[in-house]
Amino acid sequence: MLSLVTWQATSFARLIRATPRDEPIRFNRARQKIYAYNFTFCWWNPFIPWPIKIVSYDWKDVRAERWRKQAVTHQGSHLVKTGIMLSVVEPGTNKVIDRFSLSNTYGEESIWAYICTYMQHGLDAVSPAPHNEDHNLLLWYQFAKRLAPEVKWPEAIDHESRTAPQTAPLAQVESP
Repeated sequence: MLSLVTWQATSFARLIRATPRDEPIRFNRARQKIYAYNFTFCWWNPFIPWPIKIVSYDWKDVRAERWRKQAVTHQGSHLVKTGIMLSVVEPGTNKVIDRFSLSNTYGEESIWAYICTYMQHGLDAVSPAPHNEDHNLLLWYQFAKRLAPEVKWPEAIDHESRTAPQTAPLAQVESP
């Protein structure tokens, strides 16, 4: 019993301390890439490392998958939960190599349409983003998340995900 309680307490404490405050996704139209701040944890083993993995994928390899879960409660009511997963496929195939959740406080379908329009046509084709704030800001009642590590992109990825690629200046051709 003591080992079970220890395992549960360790898992809970580690989940609060190791899970980042958010898992943002950045879309860079100029580079036609997406950047994801992914966190993976192992619920049954709190003693192994739970890494934060920052990944970059080409936009052409990203697909959206809509999911829906239904559950019946013990009181007989039906609960329905839906969402959008971004799936990354191997180039030229439909084999999924990575998945991450596209979460938002607005409609999932409308946010996916917004992202696609932005990535294909640019800022002029979309209205201003409804919600774009610092991922480390917390609401006053989110006490447990205050113990979680802040979202911190590596400097090189942070720069790359926010800027357009720089083209090398054309070499001066000398005439004879």
